[in-house]
Amino acid sequence: MANVRWQISGEYFEACSCDSVCPCPTSGLAARPTKGYCAAGLVFRVGQGLHGSTRLDGLSFAVLLRTPGPMVQGDWTVGLILDEGASAEQRDALTAIASGRDGGPMAALGPLISHFEGAQAKPIRIESSGMRRSVSIPGVLDIAVEGIAGAKQNEPIYLDNVGHPAAQRLALAKASRSHMHAFGIDWDDTSGRNNGHFAPFAWSSS
Repeated sequence: MANVRWQISGEYFEACSCDSVCPCPTSGLAARPTKGYCAAGLVFRVGQGLHGSTRLDGLSFAVLLRTPGPMVQGDWTVGLILDEGASAEQRDALTAIASGRDGGPMAALGPLISHFEGAQAKPIRIESSGMRRSVSIPGVLDIAVEGIAGAKQNEPIYLDNVGHPAAQRLALAKASRSHMHAFGIDWDDTSGRNNGHFAPFAWSSS
């Protein structure tokens, strides 16, 4: 691991192939995914970020993954999509953070990843309004999620104190559409039953 200090914060959301509510966060990743396998797209928009002396403000990236069974059993396939607007230096910094190469939350997943398929630079378009989040990465990723309303209709239900790499407090959501085609992962679902989450995130190297 390179000795580089870094920190980033912003907003994250995801959709996965499990029916809502996904059993992984509440089982320490040990539960069997509801469809037997897991496919997921995690999307991050950095509000403020610094990797060494490299600024990362305003950039986005996505972590795409697939597991053949319960997540804790490993054999993950993972690939990264990086903001095409990032410079070469910024892309290297985002790769170091999102892959766990320079520590932080993603480093803990390293032993579970058998196939790291590298990183690609693509245009990433993220939209956010109220409890809705969506991303479009042409030819790669197209997902949209909406929060599941709680007692207050304009606020989502939350999972709190969970072991998730993005955040410990996650809003519950459902995905209205999920399309992923990259790194040998092919997943399409428009049933409206898929699991989703969103949350602020704050990561650092320490």
